[in-house]
Amino acid sequence: MADEFAVPGEMTAIGIAAPGGPDVLVPQRRPVPAPGPEEVLIRVAAAGVNRPDVLQRQGKYPPPPGASDIPGLEVAGTIVAAGSGSDMLVGQRVCALIAGGGYAEYAVAPAGQCLPVPDGYDLAEAAALPETLFTVWTNLFERAYVVAGDTALVHGGTSGIGTMAIRLCNLFGVQVIVTCGSDDKCAQAKAWGADHAINYKTQDYAEEVKRISGGQGVQAVLDMVGGDYLPRNIACLAEDGRHVSIATLGGPKAELFIPAIMQRRLTLTGSTLRARSVGFKSLVADELIRTVWPFVAEGKLRPAMDRTFALTDAASAHARMDAGKHFGKIVLIV
Repeated sequence: MADEFAVPGEMTAIGIAAPGGPDVLVPQRRPVPAPGPEEVLIRVAAAGVNRPDVLQRQGKYPPPPGASDIPGLEVAGTIVAAGSGSDMLVGQRVCALIAGGGYAEYAVAPAGQCLPVPDGYDLAEAAALPETLFTVWTNLFERAYVVAGDTALVHGGTSGIGTMAIRLCNLFGVQVIVTCGSDDKCAQAKAWGADHAINYKTQDYAEEVKRISGGQGVQAVLDMVGGDYLPRNIACLAEDGRHVSIATLGGPKAELFIPAIMQRRLTLTGSTLRARSVGFKSLVADELIRTVWPFVAEGKLRPAMDRTFALTDAASAHARMDAGKHFGKIVLIV
């Protein structure tokens, strides 16, 4: 038992040599971090790759104060050590949302942000859950408060966020319309569970949403594009609709016709997750355990898995994400 949980002094981790392309991700030897009070040390089996990791690599998204400079926002593995107040968790298989440090053999996570991995659930799949699950749940189901019978429009239908949104909408009785960049991706999204998929390169998605909804519009939009998508998204909303912004990949500014928001009583909101407090994210984890985790335990909620890469080949994983041809999650195997 002692050998099983022995912790070395150093580990292999992926550092960012300088802001730039995938080739700036290089394996390095780093000290193994030590967990503080209410924290745990996870021997990482797998780490998810996410768009914020790419932005951090490019120098556009620095880690929040106190977070590791090693990229990686979600991991799965076994807890091998713990700070005061969390000793009872040693030995558990968990996946965890973290503020950084995931691309490594060991990572520290707040105990409250760990979710138990059910027996038989693959750790690579578990590592692909936290970031998208926390993001979609807090934004689509809490901020946009979609409920059974609603219809939601989700951009980036084959991304990690998009595929998680599709699955959660399926499980909670929400009709989901997604946009994708090709007919092939639209077909993939529909096969994954989207009720409708619109090729935004060949169709006017706002007109298609109007057609699909019989002119009524949708109750919620989950948007990571921003820019000129925002006024078109607003045109997609039904009366009392809710629009949630979670990224601005298409630009940080938009021009809006304010009377349309007033007349149709629309709500425009948004959030970021990485810099939120441990207390907030722990509350979200508690809610996920109550409301979503039973589906995970039953095998009804699994992430869309694209490809896995070795930890030391993180550059290739980022190159695949940069190419934009992936479907679902890219995961590093340690």
